[in-house]
Amino acid sequence: MRSGLQQILATTDFHSSFDNAVPLMSHLSAVRPNALIADCGDFFEGTGYYRLGRGALERDTLLALYDVVAPGNHGWPHYLESELHRITVCANAYDRDGRRLFRPVDVRSIAGRTVAVTAVIGVQAFNAVPYGQRVGQQVTNPALALRELKRAYGQVDAWVVLSHSGFEEDLRLAEACPFLDIVFAGHCHSDAYGPVRIGGMQVLKGYEQGAGFARARPSESGWEAGAARFADASSLSLPSTLESVRARITAIARDLREPIDKLRAPYHHTVLDRRLLLEDIATTVYSETSSAVLLNETALRAVRLHGTLTRGDVLAVEPFDNQLVRVNCPEKTAPSLLLAGPMVAVPSSLPSPPEAFITTDYLAGALRLPAVPTGQSLAQSVQHALTGGIR
Repeated sequence: MRSGLQQILATTDFHSSFDNAVPLMSHLSAVRPNALIADCGDFFEGTGYYRLGRGALERDTLLALYDVVAPGNHGWPHYLESELHRITVCANAYDRDGRRLFRPVDVRSIAGRTVAVTAVIGVQAFNAVPYGQRVGQQVTNPALALRELKRAYGQVDAWVVLSHSGFEEDLRLAEACPFLDIVFAGHCHSDAYGPVRIGGMQVLKGYEQGAGFARARPSESGWEAGAARFADASSLSLPSTLESVRARITAIARDLREPIDKLRAPYHHTVLDRRLLLEDIATTVYSETSSAVLLNETALRAVRLHGTLTRGDVLAVEPFDNQLVRVNCPEKTAPSLLLAGPMVAVPSSLPSPPEAFITTDYLAGALRLPAVPTGQSLAQSVQHALTGGIR
């Protein structure tokens, strides 16, 4: 355990953004001698670097640079792997027998204060983990878990929480747990970065996808806190310990730049309209199968496209490796469909919900509906819709 720590730096929702990783890795490496480096979850998934690297780049970066991390809904199984598990904390995740999935707290000396660093994952975020990855696991109310932890570890000078719940949820968490000092937020992908003061505590968030960080350091009046962006990469260099990671990033980047075909006019040189693309996909699948199609907008990412579609573009638009499946839908499942976010339905006049439809394996799993594979991936449909090429 390192001594001489003076501050805490926290990133969040990196989502495998290795096109922009040099500033993050360089800065964290430079400040690590006197800073506790933390992450608020979702370091994994979101680009082709994850799909092609299978999580190795993310794991190696976390192990090289970070001291303590919170689990996120994206890449959930990686946080349970033995090496990464050692630096992961979470106060409210359990197995079916009531045993903690992670150690609940990491106690550190920071600027002469004994600081308890813990983490929570929100109920909504946990339920967003693919069902097959969380079978036999559960989470409890984050505020209740933190209050129980406070009773067990009462003799500390300050409490810091890494939360993967969303900024608005963290504001409510701070109100429910007035003994907290700092809440570093994650999961929300909002424009709220803070810090927001609630009583004697502060809620803040770093810039997502490797763009920046949140920072807190003890002061005479409590804690100084704020968010900042990483410096431009042109003035930075990586330490030798991360050269192998950079070499693998470079190799995968070459694969991701592989051209596929010219983009169709509606998608040419624009930020992707997810709904338009899903409507294209659903209409095509319906015309080919005569089966109703229901797809949720969060299955895709809105990324900037140029003139030619690349392999990296496809994996950025659809980074989750969803497969299309056919399901039968009991009437009692209808309200649950609303929890999946904005939906695209074809035909638009179908019952709500239809008795049977085609959707993604993720959504079928979340609703616990028996599914029959169609043999087609969502990524294949994305590529076909964007280019009009052969699936």
